[in-house]
Amino acid sequence: MASGALHEDRLVERLQKFVRFPSQQTELQERDPAIKAFIESCAAPEFRRMGLAVRYDPMGNMIVEAGPQASHRSIMFIAYAMTHPAARMEDPFSATLIDTPRGRAVRGRGVAEQKTALAAACGAVAEIAAEGKLGGRLIFALTTAGETGRHDAVQSVLGSIQEIPRFAVVCIGTDNKVAVGNKGRIDFDVIVKGKATHSSAPWNGVNAITGARRLLEQLEGLDLKVADHPAFGPATLTPTAIDSNPKATHTVPDAVRVTFDRRLLPGEEPERAFEQIRSAIALDRPWQVECRRGPVMYPNEIALDGPLFRKLTDAFRKTGRGEPGHLYCNFALDAGYLGRQGIEAVMLGPGDIEQFHSDEEHVLVSDLVAMAKIYHALIKDCLS
Repeated sequence: MASGALHEDRLVERLQKFVRFPSQQTELQERDPAIKAFIESCAAPEFRRMGLAVRYDPMGNMIVEAGPQASHRSIMFIAYAMTHPAARMEDPFSATLIDTPRGRAVRGRGVAEQKTALAAACGAVAEIAAEGKLGGRLIFALTTAGETGRHDAVQSVLGSIQEIPRFAVVCIGTDNKVAVGNKGRIDFDVIVKGKATHSSAPWNGVNAITGARRLLEQLEGLDLKVADHPAFGPATLTPTAIDSNPKATHTVPDAVRVTFDRRLLPGEEPERAFEQIRSAIALDRPWQVECRRGPVMYPNEIALDGPLFRKLTDAFRKTGRGEPGHLYCNFALDAGYLGRQGIEAVMLGPGDIEQFHSDEEHVLVSDLVAMAKIYHALIKDCLS
């Protein structure tokens, strides 16, 4: 028997509850006590009230599993506890209902990115649980990630379940369009080394800043040797941070670290992309250069005529949404990691991508309700 979990009032109430429990990114990342408190004290009780068993993996990610353990019918939902910091957003945690030209909306930090998709997925799972016996395996994971730029959390989740699912939905704001592809990313640092000296006699040292400037000029026009993607266009290499040392007044620095973001197109291997750049870096004496690889997130792409998109198309039609829109995301999340494990995955959820990390976030109530129903229809189709 249906529970009413997909009713607008219940969905809005749950979203407001999630927003009013701050779970912002800090320097502690996934280890932040506020993140784990959100999972254990705010989200987990919702699933226990559904009659579902909740457990935690070694990273503190919450895992809920229902239905037969071994089944060729299986789907997984990955949601995120961590949001961007409140930053300059005014009144970020009151979760007020506001009127917009497009309809009623809930305002608050994380509603465009993580928390509305989480609320919609909770509603869908609650309705499925109330309806009774499942014909396949349903897995729901609420991870400690959301803003970390790495796959550690989802890797921990997959290592804590016995059977990997056939399909997966990454619950993140995509304006209710199916993100059928996304770029990946590899971060790396280049450390330019010189020789420190007092800035009153710079000729006695080797200024690492000068070397870093030459490095940036060298990499600005580097051919990445990758064919353009039909949707994404060319691969990109972008410097994102620069830092010099020692931190002292009137001193020629002996080291400058430049951080780069290399966006990966579907089909690219991170190691190959990194080695291609590393081998191209060369500074003449008196400078020395060292490269250090950082976190990786994998690209992803599914076929529009493949089984998951067909099931999503059916779910959109059954809920009166017509044909699903689709998009290709420049940002990276966990769909790429899932794809490398043989799981067909998309990103899908309510929320405007352009509002991510902005001073203003709100989500339409109608989009929240629509996505909860789409998630529900997708689960039924995948597990029936």
